[in-house]
Amino acid sequence: MTDVQSVVAEAARAARAAAGSLAAAPAKTIDEALRGMARRLDVARDAVLAANRADQVAAEESGMSGGLLDRLRLDEARLAAMADQLNILADVEPEPARRTIRRLDGDLVLQEWRRPVGVIGANYEARPNVTVDVASQLVKSQNGGVLRTGSAALASAIALMDEVVAPALTEAGLDAAAIQLVRAKGRGSAEALVAQPGLIPLVILRGSGESTRSLAEKAALNGVRTLAHADGGGVLYLDAAADRDKAFALINAGLDRLGVCNRLNLLLVHASLWDGIVPDVVAGLAGRSPSIAASLPPHDHPLGYEWALDSDREATVTIAPVDGPLHAARVANEETSGLAAGIVTEDGAAAREFLAAYAGTGAFWNATTRLLDGFKLLSVPETGINIDRVPGPRGPVTFRDLSLRQYAVLPAEHAAALT
Repeated sequence: MTDVQSVVAEAARAARAAAGSLAAAPAKTIDEALRGMARRLDVARDAVLAANRADQVAAEESGMSGGLLDRLRLDEARLAAMADQLNILADVEPEPARRTIRRLDGDLVLQEWRRPVGVIGANYEARPNVTVDVASQLVKSQNGGVLRTGSAALASAIALMDEVVAPALTEAGLDAAAIQLVRAKGRGSAEALVAQPGLIPLVILRGSGESTRSLAEKAALNGVRTLAHADGGGVLYLDAAADRDKAFALINAGLDRLGVCNRLNLLLVHASLWDGIVPDVVAGLAGRSPSIAASLPPHDHPLGYEWALDSDREATVTIAPVDGPLHAARVANEETSGLAAGIVTEDGAAAREFLAAYAGTGAFWNATTRLLDGFKLLSVPETGINIDRVPGPRGPVTFRDLSLRQYAVLPAEHAAALT
């Protein structure tokens, strides 16, 4: 076993040994830990921001792009937002641990029980806030975890774990070892995370497309299940009956941050509007700060090319013509990842046609694809957005998705005592 494999295996064993502390804890204790994390984000603010500044300086010196630097950056406002989300999560009612399904012959009752997975791994991009997002989701679902982040955010992640997450767990009477952070740099630690089926049966993967897809493939070969979030790119279709002001407002709303997966990536425009609106769209994009380039036909790249993953050209939006709602939905289905697509129109029939045909994870009518986010949609943080086209958790993955279902058949006379 290599050194990095040993590091990850040791973290997994520690999390596994401590995970029972979370699994056995009452909901009140779990929520106390989450509120403690929120408090400690303020108490430890200076230490966390100092570590984050060190990460930012190193990233700038390495030539990291503006969008990725934005993802890496923490400030007082972002820490306050993280604390608010933790307090909101603490107030969310937990999923029932047991519920009765129906009575069976022989005076028996069928119940569905929810059980923690045990230890869940998470590999994610260099975004410090995700360390707290994932840790809080694991704690709320009463699972232990092994977290691994991009090297650019490691100092920030260490500060958040040591100054926020671990102390809050301890103060709530829980075993802080249940949530581990891999402190080794390099891709080897990510590959080791998906190679521990006996210790880490499930790994959440999120980050840039090719890297995450490669890890998902390695996980499958090792018998490790994954919830992967590799690709994104929001689509917005301007229908023939689009309100012009609303269209421009939604274009702007979709570009408030360039380095995120649900930003506006592909703008589809009804052919009848092309000459009248596209020149103004291009001018508006160019006039933004930072300026955003428009990729117009003929394109030298696939229509769904995700600009957020291109550090050299992330400030770009692809614009293409379509013949109507069905054509737009077909392009979104076949040419993009299937993360999210929206239509801008005042024509209800056109909207219904588009929404019925689009099969992606998030569908929007006169709304921005930036809303495809766990907190914005569901009022709880997410561990990632799953866009798989198979049964299972799809869309923002939250603590509600991080448990195992067990069927229990019991004598009816004893069933009530177990719910």
